[in-house]
Amino acid sequence: MAITKRQAADLAKQTFDYAPAPEAIDHVRIQPRYGLFIGGKMVEPHSKKRFPTINPATEQKLSEVAEADAIDVGKAVSAAGTAFTSWSRMAPSRRARYLFRISRLIQERARELAVVETMDGGKPIKESRDVDIPLSAAHFFYYAGWADKLEWAFPNRRPRPLGVAGQVIPWNFPLLMLAWKIAPALAAGNTVVLKPAETTPLSALLFAEICQQAELPAGVVNIITGAGKTGSLLVSHPGVKKVAFTGSTEVGKLIQRSLAGSGKRLTLELGGKAANIVFEDAPLDQAVEGIVNGIYFNQGHVCCAGSRLLVQESIAKPLLEKLKQRLSTLRLGDPLDKNTDIGAINSKAQLEKIQALVESGIEEGAEIYQPECKLPERGYWFPPTIFTNVSQSYRIAREEIFGPVLSVLTFRTPAEAVEKANNTPYGLSAGVWTDKGSRILWMAERMRAGVVWANTFNRFDPTSPFGGYKESGYGREGGVHGLLPYLELV
Repeated sequence: MAITKRQAADLAKQTFDYAPAPEAIDHVRIQPRYGLFIGGKMVEPHSKKRFPTINPATEQKLSEVAEADAIDVGKAVSAAGTAFTSWSRMAPSRRARYLFRISRLIQERARELAVVETMDGGKPIKESRDVDIPLSAAHFFYYAGWADKLEWAFPNRRPRPLGVAGQVIPWNFPLLMLAWKIAPALAAGNTVVLKPAETTPLSALLFAEICQQAELPAGVVNIITGAGKTGSLLVSHPGVKKVAFTGSTEVGKLIQRSLAGSGKRLTLELGGKAANIVFEDAPLDQAVEGIVNGIYFNQGHVCCAGSRLLVQESIAKPLLEKLKQRLSTLRLGDPLDKNTDIGAINSKAQLEKIQALVESGIEEGAEIYQPECKLPERGYWFPPTIFTNVSQSYRIAREEIFGPVLSVLTFRTPAEAVEKANNTPYGLSAGVWTDKGSRILWMAERMRAGVVWANTFNRFDPTSPFGGYKESGYGREGGVHGLLPYLELV
């Protein structure tokens, strides 16, 4: 029997209680101490130093991880340099087999990797399980297919690998960022020294085990752990021929300055302040889901998060009503619970940064909305937040918050939407919501963003390039474009 509009509205206002549905962790074995993965085996650090890695949802120590010093970095680069001689000369079809094998092993260990990713980083298990791990495997699978086809990828040129690639990855997508960088580097014939973020090193160390399982030749992949100093030592090492960095714009600028004139190849994937633009003819319910996915996915720890919502004035009120209603249904809590929508903030330092920027928004005059949300007593948490009455000059509209905080602005015409969307030092991504295909193309043509999504947001595919403009960096990862930074074309 059909229900009335009033009944439908009443149903929409109802909230549902979900029984706990925790993911099992008894199949996961996290070692109490980890060394450095150098030359195909785990070794003790020369520095003799270690640091804890913490579960941000419980504040409990998961393991102790080695802190690599200059000697350790030198050993890793040396091992990669030695391995490069044989790896670069290996038949490309054989290199492809190793990449296919790694992809398959990631799939086989998917449950374990998803749990470790969630425990170490704080993201909901359903995101680790359904997004991070499958996409990581897909990237290795995709680039395995290119390993013996490089001459077809770049016709009339002779592609040659560069040598040792030094790669520094962030904490928001640890295994996925590892795959984005290691897979094309190996497919192109390079060897790798990778440094994961100090707050999320565990999935990279499990990946070291996968390299051993795949019988990858010793030294082709080396993984060293540590904080910013370790990353700086890797980036500046003379044996590194290619540097790939994903992280903050500030650190990216430091790396760019330090490598100027060195002759090293460099790609940077940095911060963002993406505009998610909703026109009056957009399907509102679909747009609301896209907005939620754009900013609250992974607690807003996404460089291409749609943290600026630009809404056409005529639909601002009904859209905000629907969005606030949707926020009231989001479930915040235990990241290992399969019902959880919003997990823990990655670290105490990141939580404090989010809190400071939110306070600045309140002080500058923006109106804050947060749904009723009980935060757990332990761990690092921040509720989903919306700011309205936001001016483009406010810090919350200009600076990357990297948290579950959305700033809402309005516009009247497409030209105004483009002007406001491009009014940022960043240029990583954008979203456009409209029923008109011609408008989508018109907007995409004028947006100064590396990726423009149409009637969706945060969709990734190994075959599609990703990267930014302006202070969001340069170079592309993914697709055939992702091979180019790791090759010299003769």
